Amino acid sequence: MTAHPIRTLTIDSPIGPIAIDVADDAVVAIHLLGKRKAPVSGNSDHPLLHVAASQIDEYFCARRHTFDLPIMLHGTPFRRRAWEALARIPFGQTRSYGDIASEIGSAARAVGGACGANPITLVIPCHRVVAAGGSLGGFSGGTGCDTKQWLLQHEQNML
Repeated sequence: MTAHPIRTLTIDSPIGPIAIDVADDAVVAIHLLGKRKAPVSGNSDHPLLHVAASQIDEYFCARRHTFDLPIMLHGTPFRRRAWEALARIPFGQTRSYGDIASEIGSAARAVGGACGANPITLVIPCHRVVAAGGSLGGFSGGTGCDTKQWLLQHEQNML
């Protein structure tokens, strides 16, 4: 079976441009670009791109707490387990890297690596993972920890 080409749509958001990638009728990536240049949105005619863009807009307009999108994850079995654990973190709450590590039988540093490799930011809420003691830890999306702090505060404001 031949994979369909990746189609990309870049949208504006309060945290900067966001690129959404779709392939094989599933979201395969959501990139918080921050100050990075947005990719050229070549073939953006896939209906799922517009559904995803609409749901992301609803999230930023405080009308959506969860996403209902078909996703396709590509990663090692460990990363997939970590991403599944991240997806279970309730809206507006946080878990530590250690909490996630205990849940999946791993180490906190490895969970941090999986968070950094998360291809579908927002839908798989790696921004909800913080360091022990509640400090932010790291964040590879957008402009880093400033974006993470913004997302956490946004969710708190929506509760």
